[in-house]
Amino acid sequence: MSQSGLLGSRIGHIRIVDVAGKGGMGFVYVGFDEKLERRVAVKAIRESERLDADVRIRFLREARVLSQLDHRGICKIHDYVESEGKDYLILELIIGKSLTEAIPELRSDAVRADIAAQIADVLVAAHSKGVIHRDVKPSNVMMTPEGHVKILDFGLSRRLESEAETLVRGEEGSLESAADGSDYALTRMGSVVGTLAYMSPEQARGEPLTTASDIYSFGLLLQELFTKKPPFVECPDKESLWTRARAGESEPVTGIDPDWTGLINRLKSLAPAARPTAVDIVERIRWIRERPKRRLKRLALTGAVGTLALLAGALGFLAYRVSREAGRANREAEVARQVSAFLEGLFKVSNPSEARGNSVTAREILDRGAEKASRELGSQPVVQARLLSTMGRVYYSLGLYDQALSLDEKALELRRGHLGEKHLDVAASLVDLGTVHWKKGEYEKAREHFELALALREELLGPEALPVADSLHNLGNLKWSRGDYDAARGDLERALSIREKTAPDSADVASTLNSLGAIAYTKGDYGEARRLWERTLAIREKTLGPDHPLVGQTLNNLGTLLTSSGDPAGARPLLERTVRIQEKVLGPNHPDLASGLMNLGDCVSSLGDLAGARLLFERAVRILEAASPGNPELARFLDRLAWVDFKDGRVGEAMQLYERSLSLRQSRLGPKHHEIADSLAGLARCASREGRFRDAEALCERALALSTLPDGGVYPGTEDILEIYAAALRAKGDKARAGEMEALLASLKKKKS
Repeated sequence: MSQSGLLGSRIGHIRIVDVAGKGGMGFVYVGFDEKLERRVAVKAIRESERLDADVRIRFLREARVLSQLDHRGICKIHDYVESEGKDYLILELIIGKSLTEAIPELRSDAVRADIAAQIADVLVAAHSKGVIHRDVKPSNVMMTPEGHVKILDFGLSRRLESEAETLVRGEEGSLESAADGSDYALTRMGSVVGTLAYMSPEQARGEPLTTASDIYSFGLLLQELFTKKPPFVECPDKESLWTRARAGESEPVTGIDPDWTGLINRLKSLAPAARPTAVDIVERIRWIRERPKRRLKRLALTGAVGTLALLAGALGFLAYRVSREAGRANREAEVARQVSAFLEGLFKVSNPSEARGNSVTAREILDRGAEKASRELGSQPVVQARLLSTMGRVYYSLGLYDQALSLDEKALELRRGHLGEKHLDVAASLVDLGTVHWKKGEYEKAREHFELALALREELLGPEALPVADSLHNLGNLKWSRGDYDAARGDLERALSIREKTAPDSADVASTLNSLGAIAYTKGDYGEARRLWERTLAIREKTLGPDHPLVGQTLNNLGTLLTSSGDPAGARPLLERTVRIQEKVLGPNHPDLASGLMNLGDCVSSLGDLAGARLLFERAVRILEAASPGNPELARFLDRLAWVDFKDGRVGEAMQLYERSLSLRQSRLGPKHHEIADSLAGLARCASREGRFRDAEALCERALALSTLPDGGVYPGTEDILEIYAAALRAKGDKARAGEMEALLASLKKKKS
């Protein structure tokens, strides 16, 4: 049948009046529904493909899927008609242009962000019904003249529970394309169906799909939306594109806003479990779009005073060093004079007579200072390094780790070039860099820098100097975060010995006591942890005042301990005070606040308020994702959200969060880290809820293997694993082994009490 063959004909009470276009399965016509007096779209299979059973199956599937998805952003279905051996879909007629056509005409990121948000909202609706679109791409998105988005072509979509079915089977290794050939459009390789240029790697490999496949395709769509360039270029033939699609080798995202770049790269994660859900994406897009509003809420003078205080503190440290190092006093005094002159000029911008009514935020002063130091102090490298290092520490304190890293790297380069490798300032820069890498979850880089700094300080100052204790403290904390508790305790106890000899009630002593308490808590020795943390709190409140962030940190630890010990009511006031301190001093978006919110959420959850806990966990995740999306600490926050989903009966969403936390931990902490057991336990809990008891058993066995300490003890959380394990074994009829797990669980509880 020719493209115009149906013009003037009737399909029931619908008269075909125009041709709208052509798709992968056939022609699309404009019809007039004479019964309801409205224009509609009529989708018909090409005669050349009428007898293709697979095409008919997909055509009917689109009708069924669309009938169940009622969303303003999804093209509505009015009817499915079989007439004279032909199949027709009667659809909502959408007037507009495809996103492919619209992209070159878009002029602002605000419009692009609105389009992205609308598409993400459609994916939330589809995925919540268990529907995977399988062909998310710009040409399947229509833009109305009013700027509304409509998603087309759910003909390739499939419900999650039917994903194991095979849709198309060709000769193994063959690669064909649909009749229209666009984007190497409808590929068939085993059960691969979709558009190669927008496929997830697992879809291109013909593997079973989850909603994460749509997320990857959406990432490629967003890349094209914001960069105006296709995600794959320079592919001379279909085989080359197919090879790159299977490997996930799309073009890198460049030249756009860093927040959008970060989001797109997360969507394009090779591991499906590492990709955010559609719900997560909606929240992240909202966060990006609200940046201008957040900037307007900043208090300029308060921020400027805070930055001045931090920089003044650095000058105070400089003066201290001048007084102690007589042999270098003159040189240091000159550096101090130059630094003071620089800061005086920098802070003129906050003087009302200079600002002329324009408010200036702390961040603006900081950014201006960093740029000014890099531009104007090239002939004074020692002064330049000092200022860059100081500003790097301020960026770090604000949770702006990428900015801090850039300045710290430049400061280290300058110091090595002009002071030599063996200099205390070089050691200070190594510590700064190690600290930033640690916060970014880059543990090996952090360890390398900390160890170099320790060796330098021991060589230059001797083994009992306070800077040596500082380095030992840093290394001990890093080893604790990697699960190497015995080595961590050794470093920390040596640091504590050095510090106590100088000032037994100092803030530094409190910091080391705090870290030793964390090791005791992690190993299940709650009594020792409480003793160490109560001593820490007494020192910090005395030396730092009641509203210092480090006081909040210790309150956070004690509150967490009480929650874990079964006293959430006693923990709540401590944790609420923690959050108040962190919000007041650090601001609403600082990464350290996320920890306080998470632990308060645990407490609230233990008291039965799941809705309140969800709000706290969601806020904590947003904060940490924005500050450090690759940090393995994020896995703990994801686990909390997953637990709330599980308790609410949303097992599928819980599994996705646990899989994401598992992927993050394995990639950042290595395959044998004990925290991986937390993700495995969550997945086991979900498997049991779904009746997959053998899967739950296997997951629990893996989790228990990771939860045993070298000395025969176990990590906190092992009790949960044993409870899940015992229940799964009983459900599958293995009463003997279930009894063994229950006996072990009772023994752990008795020892703990």
